[in-house]
Amino acid sequence: MLTKNGMNSVVRGICIAAVLAITVCAQPPAGTKKGGGGGGMRVPVQPYVESGFMPIFDGTSMKGWDGDPDFWKVEGGALVGITTTEHQPKQNTFLIWRGGKPANFELRLQYKLIGHNSGIQIRSEEMPDVAKWVMKGYQADMDAQQQYTGQWYEERARGFLALRGQMSYIGEGQKTAAMASLGDNLELKKLIHNDDWNDLHIIARGNTILQVLNGHVMSMVIDDDTVGRRLEGLIGIQVHRGPAMRIEVKDVRIKMFK
Repeated sequence: MLTKNGMNSVVRGICIAAVLAITVCAQPPAGTKKGGGGGGMRVPVQPYVESGFMPIFDGTSMKGWDGDPDFWKVEGGALVGITTTEHQPKQNTFLIWRGGKPANFELRLQYKLIGHNSGIQIRSEEMPDVAKWVMKGYQADMDAQQQYTGQWYEERARGFLALRGQMSYIGEGQKTAAMASLGDNLELKKLIHNDDWNDLHIIARGNTILQVLNGHVMSMVIDDDTVGRRLEGLIGIQVHRGPAMRIEVKDVRIKMFK
């Protein structure tokens, strides 16, 4: 159980790391002189350049992916999951990537959701006792009304882990607790593209998972509940039972770390 002192230690550690990062970034590179007049020349941090990722969807086939063919297909260079009012799965069903069970990784993709609800599962496990293609685990949530988009949810387990704009902490055997704000929920909501393509970047390292949507951090979870958490597992895309929906996912790539 995380004591009050333990929580303080976690918070202090995060603050110290942030201060160190700011201090290091503020230092000019070797050979660069600070300006006069009581100020210093600010050296800008260069834009991120993606490298080391490998594609896990070829854009033309289901190779490497496994899901119910009644609800999944490839169309227009995207993995597409569709339900109608008359044609529904018995429970939420997933298209599962069979290329491994990543632990520490970054996952990047583009998605477009029209109607209802979906999500991207990571570090998840199958539940064959319930039905084929049913999953349990961390989910980067999304919905057409943008009520849940950007939050971390845990399907068939602990439920809401971090709402949009929250950094949360889960201690041993404890419920999730909001630790800090990453931004205003409604302001972050304005950054989501309705019925259009969105860029999703998921980072999973050790006990921490982070969700970046359209270049903005939406939610973050530090999970120290050794019983409830999973540090590796499957990746999947959700088709949610209920109102008609269409989820399209393309340009899926992953970068794995030891």
